[in-house]
Amino acid sequence: MRPLVATVCLFAFLPGPLQAQSPPEAELQIKAAVQAAPESMRDAATVRGYTDEGTITTLREGSGTLVCLADDPTDDGFHVACYHESLAPFMRRGRELRRQGVTAVDSVRRVEIENGSLSYPDQPATLYNLSGTYDPATNEVEDASRLHVVYVPYATGESTGLPTRPEGGPWLMEPGQPWAHIMISDPK
Repeated sequence: MRPLVATVCLFAFLPGPLQAQSPPEAELQIKAAVQAAPESMRDAATVRGYTDEGTITTLREGSGTLVCLADDPTDDGFHVACYHESLAPFMRRGRELRRQGVTAVDSVRRVEIENGSLSYPDQPATLYNLSGTYDPATNEVEDASRLHVVYVPYATGESTGLPTRPEGGPWLMEPGQPWAHIMISDPK
């Protein structure tokens, strides 16, 4: 009986919840999410965030072309992204497949893009990422790491004049793929 009581007491005082963390209120999610976007585009961005059930919902309908996604409260660290609305079906499908436990996400999406069942832009489209340590009291991101991505469908190193490996400047990742994209990192 004593070991059982000791075990129960030990678990009663363990730090941290054993369940998923609840997302911040909608207004805080919006303020944090738009930090990834260029300042001139923040007010017009549509913002999607998380409900207490962990589903994604529209927190604010915007008048512009960017969709911003709030930080996922179930993931470690802080990461927000904003992308052109033409990328929304592609991004949404990736999240769906990962949630289903699919490991070959890119293979599935490629087939769906090529057979026309997944909408994907045929012109360049931009995504902005921001990671770091977020302070909701100040709406500041410390140790911010920004990555800008310009999707250029099926582009190659030859068609763009860009290297296909990081060499200290913009470079082309996934050349020849529907989601080929130019990676542009901001220096810290």
